[in-house]
Amino acid sequence: MTSPSDAVVLIGPMGAGKTSIGKKAARALGVTFFDTDAAVVREHGPIEQLFAERGEAHFRALERAAVAEGLATGGIVSLGGGAVLHPETRADLAASRVVLLTVSPRVVAGRVRDSNRPLLQGDDDAIARWTAIFEERRPVYEELADVTFDTSTGPLQDVVDALVAWVRGENEKEQTK
Repeated sequence: MTSPSDAVVLIGPMGAGKTSIGKKAARALGVTFFDTDAAVVREHGPIEQLFAERGEAHFRALERAAVAEGLATGGIVSLGGGAVLHPETRADLAASRVVLLTVSPRVVAGRVRDSNRPLLQGDDDAIARWTAIFEERRPVYEELADVTFDTSTGPLQDVVDALVAWVRGENEKEQTK
């Protein structure tokens, strides 16, 4: 996997399991895993610190560069929840297979509780804020997605297995064209 069209890109809201599922799916498929949030942290420091010191716009520019790097790497690429807001990222995703991971607010509450996610800070009701962010981004997520998997119920491994089967099915279809 070396071109953007070879990438399988995971998108979705905070706490949907993009990193956890992405790592396991990459292992199962024998491909690389690239997490754009982890790449930003590795190169520039903690995301919450970037937000506090430089602002969201600066973070989004760094995130955009990480997305381009991830797509060039191929394999499984996990995007931060807001990465799809950038028009160039949305355009780039047209050449990739895009998987939307969703999760219910009830389930995400346990996943993001006590987190340091900047967009959930300073809000008395983090889940209400999460829901508002998700609803605002949902049309973009759904427009970009080739397939959607919900991570709200059952073991995450079931989602990994379904994702791997979908990717392998897509690969088989491409090989027969």
